[in-house]
Amino acid sequence: MEEKKNDKKQKVTNCESCMYYDWDDLCEDYTCGLYLDEDEMIRFMQHPYSSCPYYKYYDEYKMVQKQN
Repeated sequence: MEEKKNDKKQKVTNCESCMYYDWDDLCEDYTCGLYLDEDEMIRFMQHPYSSCPYYKYYDEYKMVQKQN
């Protein structure tokens, strides 16, 4: 059974390509800008995620197309 678990591919997210990953002037570093309420944050911190459930791919070309 353990082999079956290892065979399943898990979605791995890359924070650098996420739309919520942005520069924070206060920290002077890139941080996740997703705002979670207290319940969501507790759930997120307690669950050992292999990938972020809030990940959204940021496609700057899609944004430019909407402007034109």
